[in-house]
Amino acid sequence: MGESFWPARNVAEYIYCPRLFYYMQVEGIQLPSQDTEKGLAVHRRVDQPSTGPAAGAAEEEDPGRPAVLRSLVLSSRHLQLTATLDLTEIDGKYAVPIEYRKGRPKRFFAKPPQTEEEEDDFNRAAQAPQPWPIDRVQVGLQALLLEEAGYTVVKAVLYYSSEKLKLTIPVDDALKAEALEALQQAKDCAAGERPLPLVNDPRCPRCSLQPLCLPDEINYQRTPKPGDELTPRKIWPPRDDGIHVVAQQEGVKIGIRGMELRVTDRTGAVVRTIPLANIESLSLLGPVQLTTQALHALANMNIPIAYLSAAGRLLAIIDPLDSVSAAIRRAQVRQFDCAEKCLELTRALITAKIANQRTLLLRNHKGLPENVADELAKEAKSAAAAASIESIRGHEGQAAALYFKHFSGMFKGKVAEEFDNNGRQRRPPPDPINACLSFAYTMLTHECTAALRTARLEPAIGGFHVSKPGRPAFALDLMEPFRPLIADSIAVTCFNKGELTEGHFMRTVSGCAFTDAGRRSFFNALGRRMDTEITHPLFEYRLSYRRMIILHARMIAAWLAEEIPSLAFLTTR
Repeated sequence: MGESFWPARNVAEYIYCPRLFYYMQVEGIQLPSQDTEKGLAVHRRVDQPSTGPAAGAAEEEDPGRPAVLRSLVLSSRHLQLTATLDLTEIDGKYAVPIEYRKGRPKRFFAKPPQTEEEEDDFNRAAQAPQPWPIDRVQVGLQALLLEEAGYTVVKAVLYYSSEKLKLTIPVDDALKAEALEALQQAKDCAAGERPLPLVNDPRCPRCSLQPLCLPDEINYQRTPKPGDELTPRKIWPPRDDGIHVVAQQEGVKIGIRGMELRVTDRTGAVVRTIPLANIESLSLLGPVQLTTQALHALANMNIPIAYLSAAGRLLAIIDPLDSVSAAIRRAQVRQFDCAEKCLELTRALITAKIANQRTLLLRNHKGLPENVADELAKEAKSAAAAASIESIRGHEGQAAALYFKHFSGMFKGKVAEEFDNNGRQRRPPPDPINACLSFAYTMLTHECTAALRTARLEPAIGGFHVSKPGRPAFALDLMEPFRPLIADSIAVTCFNKGELTEGHFMRTVSGCAFTDAGRRSFFNALGRRMDTEITHPLFEYRLSYRRMIILHARMIAAWLAEEIPSLAFLTTR
């Protein structure tokens, strides 16, 4: 790490979980959870920095009372270590570090008593509070820093706020040796590859990084014949309860007041307020204004902001800086320089895409010729066995031609006839179905771009689609299996249920496009589809489509890091 300093908190996390330490220290990834928010609340009550008393002031007020410093920052060039101490009592040359913890101490449960005489001793031992190893290491490192600063440290104090309990720990050679050993082990860990996840460990469900780490999913795929004990636990909630805000009305301005976004129309009237805590993302289509103050507030809360043209083309994403991981992106570039790795990714993507196209036709086309499903199954099988990416492109093209030839058979009315005459045309879309598909693919690209950024991957560097300036090649890769499941399915549902009609589109010399009312209807349908829960065929738990895309992005990241041997994408029956 050169001359960089290691935060004592991160080093202590190594004792809890080496993989968690690696994410935090090396990749710079930290995600909030209920536990971490409670911990921050506990520390906010004590983390009021102080500069210490003036010389002799403490003695004048109470000569026998130690001075108390809050948020004391100490660093050691020798140890390459830094720490912020919650509280520090200073009494002359003696110092006592006091660390606040939100939880409870460790309880030691001895062997159950065998006789009545042993019962009293057992009850006392069972209730004896002990510091957790992670807490011992943290105060041990703080003691080392205080000693380097010239103080004598004979004890440290841990305060567990859940029980309002203070534990005093003697700072002896054993504690300091334990802390130094943890520091060296953490440095060795950071110099190597990312550690593998813990196996079926009770610590994982409460870990804030569990949705990124995916311990059960990775271990399940790493095991040749996993048993029931490795079946992934349903730890991740099936969908988020936040709001994905889309603003598209011309003249709308989005500002902030307190902890709420305020949406005003062109006259300045407030049309809606949205609590920041409820927002997952913000998308701005066309001439919609966002104030700098609102942008800063959203960025501070790690809420991504997407700017799109009125037609839905993604122009820019303002993404929090913590979504960048140099280690993951280096692995991505190295792996996609390997032709065999790109081929493996492409096989999995296109095989799943063709299988999902076949399923959608079988579900919704009432008069589908028997040979069509057989031909699509044949193309999927050929793509899975293809020896080159160009060969897979050929099978994908054959499947797409057959799929869109019969695509109109899933629709009712005149829109089906018009699409049947035009076929699939992208630029410009000549009819409502083509316009809906193009817009849906654009929004799906945006969803996949956001998912890749959540997984700390670079959307511009793909394995199947060719990387070009301004083109999110990897997002286009990821969306392939989801095109039929999300975009095509939305089009079929909306037109057949009357949510989209001819009146929701306008026709000009530049093609067919949504009206404002049409876009609103589309976004309502998109929101419902992205929140629809689907069962993962391998892990057998349910996730919304939005979280399923994120899960696949993170599994790709694990595959690129060689934590899992192969890839498989979502297919439905």
